[in-house]
Amino acid sequence: MKKFSALTEIQSRLANSELNLPDLLAYYFEQIEKNQHLNAFNEVFFHSAKLQAAAVQEKLAKGNAGKLAGMVIGIKDNICYQDHQVSASSKMLENFVSPYSSTVVNRLLQEDAIIIGRLNCDEFAMGGSNETSYFGVVKNAVDNERVAGGSSGGSAVAVQADMCLATLGTDTGGSVRQPAAFCGCIGFKPTYGRISRYGVIAYASSFDQVGTLTSSVTDAALLLEVLSGVDDNDSTVANISVPSYSEHLSQGEKKKIAVLKETIENDALDPEIKTAIEASIEKLKAQGHEINYVSFDLLAYLVPAYYVLTTAEASSNLSRYDGVHYGYRNTQAESLNVLYKQSRAEGFGEEVKRRILLGTFVLSAGYYDAYYQKAQQVRRLIREKVEALLAENDFLLSPVTPTPAFKIGENIQDPLVMYMADIYTVLASLAGIPAVALPLGNNSEGLPLSVQLMTKHFNEQGLLNLSYSFLNEV
Repeated sequence: MKKFSALTEIQSRLANSELNLPDLLAYYFEQIEKNQHLNAFNEVFFHSAKLQAAAVQEKLAKGNAGKLAGMVIGIKDNICYQDHQVSASSKMLENFVSPYSSTVVNRLLQEDAIIIGRLNCDEFAMGGSNETSYFGVVKNAVDNERVAGGSSGGSAVAVQADMCLATLGTDTGGSVRQPAAFCGCIGFKPTYGRISRYGVIAYASSFDQVGTLTSSVTDAALLLEVLSGVDDNDSTVANISVPSYSEHLSQGEKKKIAVLKETIENDALDPEIKTAIEASIEKLKAQGHEINYVSFDLLAYLVPAYYVLTTAEASSNLSRYDGVHYGYRNTQAESLNVLYKQSRAEGFGEEVKRRILLGTFVLSAGYYDAYYQKAQQVRRLIREKVEALLAENDFLLSPVTPTPAFKIGENIQDPLVMYMADIYTVLASLAGIPAVALPLGNNSEGLPLSVQLMTKHFNEQGLLNLSYSFLNEV
């Protein structure tokens, strides 16, 4: 069976009886088996996926199947699915079975998607290389000695290596876009508040957002259409209408695109990424778009502000994992205090403990004003700067990452190097705006390259349209 790049291809073959869902699912199971060495899946849902495939096949025969009938999709291992394990790739939640489903899972199932398994990620979504997972590193399918990116590394590799058609990830500071860039996929992060976070294990609540990894813009549009919208269980979801994104994909009008100069003219940027991005700018010009080079003088403040704020929120969110309520518990502790300490020390990995400690520090008496409050002020300045640029331009353009996928073990021992790899992705997260990573082919070593586009709050349709025309999906 050939690799499918879009749901429309699968649905066309299903309609012509050239394919059926049990066979399609069996193909993806074979692909997962063949690519076990990549370590993308923490668990494959063989039983429930087969039942779902049979049920949707019946619906197809009756002509009443949902929009996502034929889509075999994987979910990041921090998204709850009732009666299935969810662990956030942590020893802390090993063997934990979710008693309920997240809103995004319910919406997938309502439209007849088939959920094939849960995907490896950095522990509690904290990392940019998928090396902090309790279940081991995810390997890049292009070069098994290189990382897949993180934290949604398994989600990116599953699409890259054709183990399912699409996947869900979560993006706190680039965790969908960065692995998409490393693996040559399309990584779409919507506006904060567009998709419900109910049932998604929290890292930093004012940043976390569910996103998609796909091979086509059409699939990204369809998934966004299904997943978005008001949810009574999540008060942070915006109460605004959701367009039919997939039905309104078009070449669109000519737009004004602002290139963030400091992100391109940066010594840290890999020369081949710079060349590829410059070529993409020329392509956009040739398509009739107006390109403006603008200054973004707050670049140096992005990563510090992001890590102060997200670690503070992580310190709060992860306080519930104490060895008492649920999750990993030390069984030798002789007092309650020792139980708390030992359970958390043994249940969490090094990177998670590092971020909890940092977050607790910036929230502590005497340091709150100097760090946390200051970072909130910087975040406001960043958002105002972004909104001012987008008042005069339709889109912002920058790299996704400073380098292509790096080697496993190369940066993990230096947290500062790892954190600085987020320099281009955290801008959209701090401002809460939608952003997409689009593939630009490969470099001289065959490693995927990518470009990032960002736009105004809730202008997902415009971002999808520009991506659609840029990638010539016509």
